[in-house]
Amino acid sequence: MTQVPDLFDIVFIGHVCFDEVVSYHDIPRTAPGSAVMCGALAAARVGKKVAVVTRMALKDENILEPMRQNGIELYIIPATETTYMKVVHASSDVDDRQMVQLANAGLFSLADCPPLAARQVHLAGITDQEFDLGFIRGLVENGYRLSADMQSFVRQVDPVTHGISFNDVSDKREIVGLMDMVKLDIVEAKVLTGTDDLEQAALMFEGWGCPEILITRAEGVLARVNGKTYYEKFSNQSVVGRTGRGDTFFAAYLAHRLDHDISESLKFAAALVSIKMETPGPFGGTLADVLTRMQARHAG
Repeated sequence: MTQVPDLFDIVFIGHVCFDEVVSYHDIPRTAPGSAVMCGALAAARVGKKVAVVTRMALKDENILEPMRQNGIELYIIPATETTYMKVVHASSDVDDRQMVQLANAGLFSLADCPPLAARQVHLAGITDQEFDLGFIRGLVENGYRLSADMQSFVRQVDPVTHGISFNDVSDKREIVGLMDMVKLDIVEAKVLTGTDDLEQAALMFEGWGCPEILITRAEGVLARVNGKTYYEKFSNQSVVGRTGRGDTFFAAYLAHRLDHDISESLKFAAALVSIKMETPGPFGGTLADVLTRMQARHAG
C-alpha cells in the first residue's frame, strides 16, 4: 500500500540562525532565531500543522528543540555552518537596524528538499543567500501555493564585509508575479518601489501580479488584497521583542488566512504579533491569548 504523505498547513523554508542582538537600551544577547523559527513557532502555537525545511550545521541541531517541542516536523539539509546574524539597533527607532551575516548556510536547491504536501509554502529567508529564481520557479512548477518575505531578496550580503544592505532586486517583478502572497516592511517597500506610501507601494506590487500584499511598519500593517486596501494598527505596549516582528506577523496571518477572511486574519495577526513584541524571543503565547487580545484591542 502506498503511504499518503502528511498534509501540512504551512511549510516554512529558510535558514535558522544564531541572532546576536545589540539593543539601544538593553544588554546585548545571542539566541537562536530566524524568520523560520519565529514564523513556524507562531503558526504551531495557534494550532496549525507545520513543517520546517532548513539548512544548517548538524552540530547545532539542538537549537531546533523549541520547534520540536511545539510539534513542528523538521527536515534538515546539512551545511558546513549555521547562519549567524548580528543585529545592531543604533537608536530608539525600532526600524533602524544594522545587520551583518557572520556565517552562511548556503542556497537551497530543489534536489535537497523533501516532496512535502502543503496547503501553503512560505519562503522565510533572512537574506539573499537562500533562494534563487530557479528554486522559486521549480516550487511553482511543482504546484505549490507560494508566499515570500521580500527581505529574502532585498537584504543583500556584501561578499567581502558580510554587511547587509537593502538594495533593489533585478528579478523583483518575476518573483512577485510567481507569489500568491508577499510580505514586506516599509523599508523594503521604499527600496523596491521608490515610495514609502504603503498603499502606493502595494498598488505597484499588485501591478506586478501578486493578488495579496502585506506591508508592515512600526504602527501597524496595510494589506492590499484583490483590489481592496485594509489597515490594522498594532496594540503592543513595548518593543522589547521587536526582532522577528514581520516574520511572526506574516506567519500568524498565513495560519489564520487558511480558513478566515482578510479582515479577520489581519486582526488576528496584529493581535498575536503585538503580544510577541512585548517579550523578547519567538511568540510564546496561546490561541486563547490571541483571541483575548483581539476582543480587547482589535474588535473594531
